[in-house]
Amino acid sequence: GRLELKEDNIECLLSTACLLQLSQVVEACCRFLMKQLHPSNCLGIRSFADAQGCSDLHKVAHNYTMENFMEVIRNQEFLLLPATEIAKLLASDDMNIPNEETILNALLTWVRHDLEQRRKDLSKLLAYIRLPLLAPQFLADMENNALFRDDIECQKLIMEAMKYHLLPERRPMLQSPRTKPRKSTVGVLFAVGGMDATKGATSIEKYELRTNTWTPVANMNGRRLQFGVAVLDDKLFVVGGRDGLKTLNTVECYNPRSKTWSVMPPMSTHRHGLGVAVLEGPMYAVGGHDGWSYLNTVERWDPQARQWNFVASMSTPRSTVGVAILNGKLYAVGGRDGSSCLKSVECFDPHTNKWTLCAQMSKRRGGVGVTTWNGFLYAIGGHDAPASNLTSRLSDCVERYDPKTDMWTAVASMSISRDAVGVCLLGDKLYAVGGYDGQTYLNTVESYDPQTNEW
Repeated sequence: GRLELKEDNIECLLSTACLLQLSQVVEACCRFLMKQLHPSNCLGIRSFADAQGCSDLHKVAHNYTMENFMEVIRNQEFLLLPATEIAKLLASDDMNIPNEETILNALLTWVRHDLEQRRKDLSKLLAYIRLPLLAPQFLADMENNALFRDDIECQKLIMEAMKYHLLPERRPMLQSPRTKPRKSTVGVLFAVGGMDATKGATSIEKYELRTNTWTPVANMNGRRLQFGVAVLDDKLFVVGGRDGLKTLNTVECYNPRSKTWSVMPPMSTHRHGLGVAVLEGPMYAVGGHDGWSYLNTVERWDPQARQWNFVASMSTPRSTVGVAILNGKLYAVGGRDGSSCLKSVECFDPHTNKWTLCAQMSKRRGGVGVTTWNGFLYAIGGHDAPASNLTSRLSDCVERYDPKTDMWTAVASMSISRDAVGVCLLGDKLYAVGGYDGQTYLNTVESYDPQTNEW
C-alpha cells in the first residue's frame, strides 16, 4: 500500500507504526521528521522521538537542538517546557552558546513566562547554571535581582560563585560541576606549523572541543621551524624560528576574524628555539639560538609603541625553552644551553626587571611544553641529551610546580613520550599536541585533567 506523509498526520502515523512494529514506515516517518527540523519544533520532535523510542530521530533532534540552541531558546516551545525538561537541557555541556550568561538569561525568561508557578523551581534550576564562571559584575547584579533576593537557596549559589572570584587561590578546593565550563565557551585551540613530509608544515589548524574536530584555518607565509607563537589582542603572533637555512627575526600576525596576515616589526635578534608569552599586555621573546650561539637575552614587544626592546637577560642561555605566565611573572623552564639540557627554572618580574632562580625540576628537559592551571605550572615531556649524543632520552613525564612552596611534584605521565610538544590549557584541561616520540613526528593529541590526575 501507499502512505502519504504530511505534517498534520506524521505524529499519528509514527506512533501507530511503532505500535504495530512496521519498521519501514517508522523509518520513513523518522526521515520525514528529520527534514522538518527547525528551531521552533526541534524540542517537540525530540521529546516525541523519545516517547516513541525512535533513538536515531531522538539523536538527530537532540544534536540539532544543541547546535541551534541560541535560536531554540527564542521560540515558544522552549517557554512551554516543563521544569524537568529545562533541567535536562541546562545540565548539558554540549549546547552551542557564546557564554554562560546566555543560559542564565534563557532560564530567567522561562521563569518569567509563568512566574507564579515556576518561581518554586528557580533554585533547583539555578544549580545547573555555572555561576562561578559568570563575570563578577553579572553576579553583583544578580544578588539585587528581586527573583533571587528572597530565595535562600539562590543566595547560597550566588555566594558560592562570589567566593570563587574572591579567593582565586582556593579554586582547586572549590571545584564542582558548576566550575566546569561548557564545551562551546572554552575558546579554540590553534596548532601552528609543525613537521610533515616536506620537513616543515606551514599550515594552521584549529580544534573545537564541542565538536571534537580539527579544521584547517590558514597557512603561514613561508616555512618556519622552532618558532614561537602567542595570542595577543585575539590575534595569533608567529615569532622567529628558522626556515631550514637561516634563523629568522621576522614576526607575522594572523587575524582569525578577518582571516588576514600582517607583517609586524622584526625582533632585534634572530632566534629559533625561543619561548614566547604575553604578560600584562606586552609579549616576550625569551632565549633561543641565533644560528651561532645559545641566547640568554629577552626582548619585549610593546603593542602600543609597536616596537621591540631588550629587558634583563636570564642567568642561563636557554634554547628550546618552555615559557608560561603565572601570578604576574614570566617563567622560563628548562631548555638547553649548548652543553646539556637544563633542569633549572627562573622567573622574571616585569616591575623590577629582574630574573630570580626557582627550584629545579627533577628532570632535565629541552623541548619542554609548559602551561599553567589554577596557580600551578606544569612541565610536560621534552628530552634530555648532551649536545654530542644523538640518542636522546625522551620524556613522557610531567611535573607540577607550586610557587607558594617553591616545589616540584611528579604527576601522571602521558601515554607516550613527546619531545618539542605543544601544550596549552583549554577550559579546565591541559592539552598535549603533537611532538616527536623518537621515531616519528606525532599528530596525536591527549588531554590531562588536573582534578583527577589522568591523561
